[in-house]
Amino acid sequence: MMKRVLLPLVTGCAFLSTSGCSSVMTHTGGHQGYYPGTRADVTMMGSDETSWAMTPLLIIDLPFSALLDTLLLPYDYYRQGNQNTRDRIKASEEHNLALSNGVDIDHVPPMTATTHSQKSSPHKK
Repeated sequence: MMKRVLLPLVTGCAFLSTSGCSSVMTHTGGHQGYYPGTRADVTMMGSDETSWAMTPLLIIDLPFSALLDTLLLPYDYYRQGNQNTRDRIKASEEHNLALSNGVDIDHVPPMTATTHSQKSSPHKK
């Protein structure tokens, strides 16, 4: 009796804990658009860098990630306009850099990345 109840319960819990793994992983970071877990599964399946042992797990995970991504669509829509952590940190660093250089913060243009070749050198003739 105990074996008939315990085995399906343990199997079901193990199955549910591994399902939708890509969706859970992609929703813990910044906003990556809609259906990020499903897109991650498909991208990894098509990649040459994916191990042969990982591909069957991705195939099993794909429908569960698609289901979980569908259930999380309202959450993705809500997060769509919000800044992710990386953008907030970059804005904070730009703000602190402007403060440390004595620049009027309200009138600072956004910082752009310049390469070494774009910078003017006083040694060039």
